Amino acid sequence: MTEHRVLPARPPACMAPLALADPPPLSPVAQTRFVEEPEDQTVVAGQKIVLSCVVLNYSGIVQWTKDGLALGMGQGLKAWPRYRIVGTADSGQYNLEITDAELSDDAVYECQATEAALRSRRAKLTVLIPPEDPTIDGAPEILLRAGTPYNLTCRARSAKPAATIVWYRDGLQQDGAITSTEVLADGKRETTTSQLTINPTDLDIGRVFSCRSTNDAIPAGKETFVKLNVHHPPTVTLSIQPQTVQEGERVVFTCMATANPEIKGYRWAKGGVIIEDAKENKYDTQVDYTFFTEPVSCEVHNDIGSTNVSTLVDVHFAPRIVVDPKPTITDIGSDVTLTCVWSGNPPLTLTWTKKESNMVLSNSNQLYLKSVTQADAGQYVCKAIVPRIGVGEREVTLFVNGPPIISSEAVQYAVRGDRGKVECFIGSTPPPDRIAWAWKENILEAGTLERYTVERTNTGSGVLSTLTINNVMDADFQTRYNCTAWNSFGPGTAIIQLEEKEVLPVGIIAGATIGASILVISFLVTLACFLYRRRKGSRKDVTLRKLDIKVETVNREPLTLHADREEDTASVSTATRVMKAIYSSFKDDVDLKQDLRCDTIDTREEYELKDPTNGYYNVRAHEDRPSSRTVLYADYRNPGPARYDTRPPSRLSHSSGYAQLNTYSRGPASDYNAEAAPGPGPPPGTAGGETASQLSYENYGGHAAFPAGAGYATYRLGYGQPPSLDRAPYDAYDPMGKYASATRFSYTSQHSDYGQRFQQRMQTHV
Repeated sequence: MTEHRVLPARPPACMAPLALADPPPLSPVAQTRFVEEPEDQTVVAGQKIVLSCVVLNYSGIVQWTKDGLALGMGQGLKAWPRYRIVGTADSGQYNLEITDAELSDDAVYECQATEAALRSRRAKLTVLIPPEDPTIDGAPEILLRAGTPYNLTCRARSAKPAATIVWYRDGLQQDGAITSTEVLADGKRETTTSQLTINPTDLDIGRVFSCRSTNDAIPAGKETFVKLNVHHPPTVTLSIQPQTVQEGERVVFTCMATANPEIKGYRWAKGGVIIEDAKENKYDTQVDYTFFTEPVSCEVHNDIGSTNVSTLVDVHFAPRIVVDPKPTITDIGSDVTLTCVWSGNPPLTLTWTKKESNMVLSNSNQLYLKSVTQADAGQYVCKAIVPRIGVGEREVTLFVNGPPIISSEAVQYAVRGDRGKVECFIGSTPPPDRIAWAWKENILEAGTLERYTVERTNTGSGVLSTLTINNVMDADFQTRYNCTAWNSFGPGTAIIQLEEKEVLPVGIIAGATIGASILVISFLVTLACFLYRRRKGSRKDVTLRKLDIKVETVNREPLTLHADREEDTASVSTATRVMKAIYSSFKDDVDLKQDLRCDTIDTREEYELKDPTNGYYNVRAHEDRPSSRTVLYADYRNPGPARYDTRPPSRLSHSSGYAQLNTYSRGPASDYNAEAAPGPGPPPGTAGGETASQLSYENYGGHAAFPAGAGYATYRLGYGQPPSLDRAPYDAYDPMGKYASATRFSYTSQHSDYGQRFQQRMQTHV
């Protein structure tokens, strides 16, 4: 049951205290009491709120107080236009209605039944104030610089209670904001400030951040936005095309850049050295091995700053020396390290070896030799190998100080009676301080002693001491020569024996030289002929055969015998012998083969001439006449019996074709008065430009073996018949029958020195 407190008499705040009369005694049946009392409530500013107050069995004055201040009596509270009492007195309702709640309404309210001296419990009315629209410093767009941290600041003012601020980036909530509040002068409202730290980059250009403020008055909150504009130096990407190249090839560098604000220019450099002729975003050049170790850089700048990006080129190149090995001098027993550094791409393989040895001593840049001896002295090879690219090597000399080492031959030679030399070579380090020769009872370091002279010569690899002996004698070959050298590490000795050298006589040497020269020349000649035969024999498509060409002799003038010619005609028997010799098939074949082969080639091999015209002048013989033997006549130039001497060898023309000699049949002597029908003849200077001796002849008629008109050619030598011949003039042609087949030979036409008045010509039929 609600307790009712009797209020002490106190005057209202805005009116004179009332004089209250003593209340009438209450009837125990009708006791005054509060049925409903106001309760704590919350209202959002601008909304309406009703505070309840219902008094039972009371008909007196009821009033409301606000923070202890009486608001007045009656239904309408004129001093408080937004306040009014609602309800009916009959029902005991005295509710307080507040419209358009304001912050000033935020107070403690109490309902009083003054005549009954009753007070309700106090009710706290809380007025909620939503924050003002949040604001972001610099909105709606903030200009930032990439790489420079910045605090985004959002404020939510005049909120009750204080607003809560949440940040979002492109709709995603952001954590890490720092929030602070500030109480306003009224002591009830607060302003909330939130800061979000960002480190902007070029990727944040155009990015949107938002801040949302909320409190109990506005749970959905209020939101505001800001857009970022980030100025940044150029962002650069450097690429190479192609990415892997051989030394000497061309590559293109491409510098892709973005910037805000815009790009102002490009600058290229290699190994830190500016490339003056490169101004654009591409650089085309030919690369060498330096591009593998010296980077190419592209620098792009704008108003904010510049960005430099560099890269190396994957250039494949042969080994290049970086650190040359240096000659080293050390003492016996010391440790030695030889260093050799190469560069190459792809990665190279390095080996250390001793010169003239294949044993690999090390595969690193350094060769370590422990406790060296004089045997370790010499040249070492540092070799670098880049697979499929190239090889490089360097030689370095290691000098090991020690006693002299003599490396001369133990046996040396000289010629008796000549000047002889005995040499002693000292190749160790340090160089010898003294060199002495000793033989028999003699000791000589330098100068001349009788027939002996000592000379010292410094070479690049050591010292050579020479003992020269004038007029070497037998005793010198029986003597042992001692060569001793000294340096700071001690002596070194070598014993040398001189032996006699046999000398071959000059005649033998000259003969051997000449014989060898002859053999070489003979071999070369034989080889040349063999190659020539191979070349000639390879012409398989050009072959000249028998009966390929028919040659006719046509007389253009009548055959008339003149007395002067008959007087010069040789005897028939002699002519017969001559013709037999001429028509000797054996001799023709031998002469032919001798002219067509080298004298050094085996004559047993068959030789077949080839047709240089490739069959163009393929000439057929007359089918209605038997072919006669083709002959090459000897040239009878001297008068008298000498005309019948043995025929000289024929000269064959390789450029002429094979010819077959044939003559037309002649009629009786009575028919010789008519001129022979003209026909085509060979031009002056026969085929190939070569000539052969030809016997001038006339046709004979009436021969028993070759009757006229029988299809056989009748011949007559153009010389007078000697009276001493026993045989008939035509006996010379008896053997002609067995030579009816044609024989191959090179034929050239030439006018005889004993030509007759009628002209002969060669007529070929194709």
